[in-house]
This record gives sequence, C-alpha cells and structure tokens, in this order.
Amino acid sequence: MNTLSLSLNPEEQKRLAAHLRDNGFTPATVAHARIAGKKEGLNIVLYLSGKLVVQGKRTREWVEFALEPEILQRLLSPAGDAPGASDDSASEQSVPRIGIDESGKGDFFGPLVIAGYYLTPGLLPLLQKLGVRDSKQISSDEKMIQVAATLREKAPGHVEVLRLGPETYNDLVKRMGSVNRVLAWGHATVLENLLTRHPQVKRAVADQFGPEHQIQRALKTRGKAIELIQRHRAESDPAVAAASILARADFVTGLRELGEEVSATLPKGATHVRGPAETLVNAQGPEVLRKVAKTHFRTTRQVLEACGHPADLLGTPEPKKWVKRS
Repeated sequence: MNTLSLSLNPEEQKRLAAHLRDNGFTPATVAHARIAGKKEGLNIVLYLSGKLVVQGKRTREWVEFALEPEILQRLLSPAGDAPGASDDSASEQSVPRIGIDESGKGDFFGPLVIAGYYLTPGLLPLLQKLGVRDSKQISSDEKMIQVAATLREKAPGHVEVLRLGPETYNDLVKRMGSVNRVLAWGHATVLENLLTRHPQVKRAVADQFGPEHQIQRALKTRGKAIELIQRHRAESDPAVAAASILARADFVTGLRELGEEVSATLPKGATHVRGPAETLVNAQGPEVLRKVAKTHFRTTRQVLEACGHPADLLGTPEPKKWVKRS
C-alpha cells in the first residue's frame, strides 16, 4: 500500500495536526489543504473537506504505528474496552456501521467467503457477551460456528454472507483478471445488499487490500454515498470482527461440505495441501481440483506435475521468474 485516502472528523483532524507538528514533518503548501507535511517516504495532506491523503513507500508503516493507534483511535476496540478510552472514541464506537471481511483467500481448498455485519449500539452488548473478536483469535471451529449462528439468530437482517465456491471463484478470477478484483466485487456486493435493507447507514469499515481502493470503484449508487473506511487490521473494529467470524464459520462449513462431496478431508491453509491434493487427483482425475481448490495457486501446477499431468492443464499461469536488478 503506497496510497491511502479517508475522511477524518474534526477531532481526528486535530490529532493529525498535532502529530505532524510533533514528529518532525516538514510543512508543505498544497492547494485546498488545511495542513500538509512531508517526511522521508511520506507525503501527508489533509484537505479542507476533511479528506486525508497519504502517499509514499512508508504509508503502510505510518498507518499501523501512527494513524490507527494515535489519530483514528475510534476503531481500536469496543466502547469502554480500551484503557483510558476518550469520550470521542466511545462516541465513534456508537456510530452504526457495516463491517466487512473475507475468509478463504489464502486457503488452497475451499470457497472464498465474504461477510458483512450491520452493527448498531443496541447490538454491542451482544457482541461483548459472545466475546466477538477477530476470527483468527478463535482456535475452535465449533466455537466460531456457534457464535456465527447466534449472530444470525439474534439479528438475521443485519447479516449478509456471500460464498463463492471454487468453481465460481475460479471462473471469476479468470474473467476479472485478478483476485483483488474478485474481492472488491464481493465486498461491494455484500455492502450493497446490506444497504438495500438498511439504506440509512452512513459508514462501512473494511480491511485494506491491494494497491488501490478497488472496493470504491466496484460500488454502485448506494455504496458510493456512504463513508467507506479501509484500513489494515480492521478486525479490531467489532463490526468487522463479527463479519470476520461469520465469514470464517461459513468457510469452514463450505470446506467440510466440499470434502463430503469428494469423500476426502480437505485441510485448511496452503502449506500442507499437496499430499491430499495429489491423492484426490490420482483417484478422481485433475478436474476435481476445479471443484475443490483455487486453481490459480501455483500448488495446482505442482500437484498436476507430480501426478503426471501437464502443469498448465487447468490454466494455472506459470510463476513469474525473479530477475535480480543490477
């Protein structure tokens, strides 16, 4: 990530100004800017409209260690959870918003699942009671499925889940040209569907992925009218944490269902999958991978070669060769 843009509220703008003043940024003059500063690897501009634009090779580092904890604050934890949380932070946590997250992107087997959760202040006690947090911090699949089921049961209209099975996913990647474009389309679809039911929502929070803000380009009329906040480690926001659990629970369920269809146990992840994949191909033929796996992974080529088939049989591109620059 070399570019970031998002809107800041008045209190966040004050914190940004103090940060630039106190951390050695060189003031810069930019048309229509409220304040601007430069530092090695960073160009930061806050426009009169409240829009913040950050550019440079150190953008990711600055977002993680300055913007998120020091300036935004609003997305760090549920209201009242963080020691010394300010009234401003608590106020931000009370803002109704849609959280979006995905699961299965890094898993060779199984679907890609994108989920959204519309969080209102009245639902915060439920999330706190359930111990809702990033799905990666919940070690038990059964616990995650149970929490997801409760979220659906207590507020079914606040939940939206899009599951892309491997066959659909593989076709979309081929047609759209990249995984990030599929992710952007999926995030936008989930957001639009929730906004159809809850058109009054003004804010959505999603994880940052890819070099550009591709979700915004994929949004339709409803989505373009809201404030979309994209940030790294977005799961620290309870709305995104709920979406994270919904997505992972559905991924696990989908993975199990695919395993039952092919009479095999399909492992999660991407590091210990070649053995099971080769067993499947030897038993059922190479086409089975289209049904159960994300075939753009280079693992597909390795499995096909190991089983005596052409590496490009399923259209998996050859990995780009690394060339050392002089």
